[in-house]
Amino acid sequence: MNTLQAFLIAIIEGLTEYLPISSTAHMVFLSSYFGIQEDDFVKLFQVSIQFGAILAVVALYWKKFFDFTKFNFYIKLVCAVIPALVLGKLFDDKIEAVLGDPIPIAIVLILGGIILLFIDKRFTNPTVVTEEDITIKKAVIIGFWQCLAMMPGTSRSAASIIGGMQQGLTRHVAAEFSFFLAVPTMMAVTCYSLFLKTYETSQMKGYELILKSNENIQLFLIGNVVAFIVAVIAIKFFIEIIKKYGFKPWGWYRIIVGLFLLIYFSYFK
Repeated sequence: MNTLQAFLIAIIEGLTEYLPISSTAHMVFLSSYFGIQEDDFVKLFQVSIQFGAILAVVALYWKKFFDFTKFNFYIKLVCAVIPALVLGKLFDDKIEAVLGDPIPIAIVLILGGIILLFIDKRFTNPTVVTEEDITIKKAVIIGFWQCLAMMPGTSRSAASIIGGMQQGLTRHVAAEFSFFLAVPTMMAVTCYSLFLKTYETSQMKGYELILKSNENIQLFLIGNVVAFIVAVIAIKFFIEIIKKYGFKPWGWYRIIVGLFLLIYFSYFK
């Protein structure tokens, strides 16, 4: 992977991580197009640059994350992330296997788009209008909804937002809670990928792959900085879009992109 490829993948991560369109799908498609999707460092890079996207949420909502007087906020996040930690560990190998094949990811992208077309009409009477109104029970249920995103192409953001709306949250509150929940979830995934996971081809840990060369260190740093900057812009943009138009534009986007990529990887790649 060269610097330009790393730069483009990082833009995709920052742009799509918090949108309901699946950042994993877009990064896998891009790395597949470049022919580098099977490289262990690329697999690590696509996960580890989520750290930059995590920092974007913390930076934008720093008052929320550093208000230690509202301890219940942290309890809800911890409880909500537990399902993803447990199931993610159990199904890590199966998820890894799917990441190498763009076809099923494209299909899931399309199916998720169809669901988003109708999601606004399905949940029309929200009862939870602030984050403080979210109970621990509702937070845990949203956490289980988030686990649907273990199938690459689903979108962690879409799954948790739909789960939030199913639990009576407004679109705005569901989106923001999805951002908050992303921080412990993605931090856990990033730490696991860096320090605990052994990559199959190289038989190295993530941090060993990064420290293997100065070039890898440079790409890792560039990726996280770019992902952070782009994610800040994307989060602000997304909140305004869902306030005005709901989720239908994202549904059509997923369907169109999914069909294009399905055709491309089926007949031209």
